[in-house]
Amino acid sequence: MVFYFKARLEAGDFTIFMGLDKYENEELIKYGFPEDIWFHVDKMSSAHVYLRLHKGQTIDDLSEGVLEDCAQLVKANSIQGKISFFSYQLLAGELVWNKVNNVDVVYTPWQNLKKTASMDVGQVGFYNSKMVRTVRVEKRINEIVNRLNRTKVERTPDLKAELEAVNAAERAERKQQLREKKRREELDRLEKERQTELRSYKNLMVAEKMTSNKDIASTNKSLQELEEDFM
Repeated sequence: MVFYFKARLEAGDFTIFMGLDKYENEELIKYGFPEDIWFHVDKMSSAHVYLRLHKGQTIDDLSEGVLEDCAQLVKANSIQGKISFFSYQLLAGELVWNKVNNVDVVYTPWQNLKKTASMDVGQVGFYNSKMVRTVRVEKRINEIVNRLNRTKVERTPDLKAELEAVNAAERAERKQQLREKKRREELDRLEKERQTELRSYKNLMVAEKMTSNKDIASTNKSLQELEEDFM
C-alpha cells in the first residue's frame, strides 16, 4: 500500500507519497525515479516520504512551501505504517514522537540512496553525504497536515511496472529524437551538395563564356573586325 498526497496548489502540481511500512519503503527505494526526493526524520524512526519533481527539475528547485509540506508530513507520520504489526505501546510511542519539537528532517535525491545486502529491510544509506540536506521542523502544524490528509489516496501500485513503462516511453522518445536528428542531418547534407553543384555549374558557365587576350590574338583579326563580328 502506498499513500499519495498533493502538495499545496500554489506550489504547482506535485505528488508526495510514502509507503505503508518498511516493506513498501523497500519497494520505493528499489523502483524510484530520478525525479524523486527522499525525506526522513534524522536519527529517529519515521516514514519514508518522497516528492516527485517534474522532468528537468532538481533538488535546487524545491520551493519553501513544498519543502514544508514534505517535512510536516514526515514528522506527522513518524513510525506510520507499523502500527498494525506492533502493540498499543508502539502507538503510544508514535504519538510521543509526533509531539517532539525541533526535529531535523533530512532529504536527498533518490539516486543518492545507498542500499547494500547487509542492511535491514527499509534501511538506507547515502553515496554522498554532501548531497544530503537538512530542514528544521519546530513543531507540527495541523493546518498543513490536515490539508495534506484531505488529498490522501491509497493505492497498491505495481512500482516495477510503472518504472518500466516510464523507461520504455523515454527510450521511445530518445529513438524518435535520434531519428529526427539523423533526418535533419541528411537534409543538411543534401542541401550542401545542392549548393556545391550550383556553384560549380555557375563557375563552369562563366568559364565557357570568358575569352582571354591570348584567344583574341590567335584569331589574327583586327579590333574593327572583332567589333563587327560581335555586332
